[in-house]
Amino acid sequence: MLDGEIVVRDARGREDFDALSQRIHPAASRVALLSERTPARFVAFDLLASGDDALLERPYGERRAALEALAREPIELTPVVRETTAAERWLHEAEGVVAKEETAPYRPGQRAGMVKVKRRRTIDAVVMGWRPGKEPGTVGALILGLHGPDGALREVGHTSGFTAPQKRSLVERLRPFETGERGGGEPSRWSAGRDLEWVALGPELVVEVSFDHVSGGRIRHGAKLERWREDREASSCLLDQLDG
Repeated sequence: MLDGEIVVRDARGREDFDALSQRIHPAASRVALLSERTPARFVAFDLLASGDDALLERPYGERRAALEALAREPIELTPVVRETTAAERWLHEAEGVVAKEETAPYRPGQRAGMVKVKRRRTIDAVVMGWRPGKEPGTVGALILGLHGPDGALREVGHTSGFTAPQKRSLVERLRPFETGERGGGEPSRWSAGRDLEWVALGPELVVEVSFDHVSGGRIRHGAKLERWREDREASSCLLDQLDG
């Protein structure tokens, strides 16, 4: 019995959430086609049982050693290092690291004996528009964009998590920049009935946001608004910030 996750990687070897999400499809023929175009791998984190032996109470160090002894194709193991300095590069290149205590047992449903250290990154992005909040007269999220090599503004994610007063005050702050264009997105395949209404803004406002993960050229899990950048031109917010 293994603990792990299924991943799809892009040409550069990085996890591609978009490609993985497309594998969830009702048509068997489409699933078969995508399994060849974007093959998935199972990456194991831990070994919970082997044969008749339950390993939950064994120290992590013992479970990892048993996992390495058991590993074979098509199972892939998550990489492990035992020195802090050796893991530092993952905080610059990957989503982050999970630090585990060598002596910790496995506790289902808990993060006992472990801590997730996320990579924190910031970019300056253009506010392309906003989405209404659940309450009338409020802003639920800001739609973020960056300029590509051709100069076109491309949507790269959103930022939300505002306080109730901020949600109300943002409506007036953004109103002078509205273009009059409004619309609705396609129904979300993850949240049935989710309202994807949006209000377009002229590409003038710039915000600094923090985030921890990029996949398929988009910020995942949302971003946190750090500050407004009145000192920066929107045209200087380029897509290559996501490559850093």
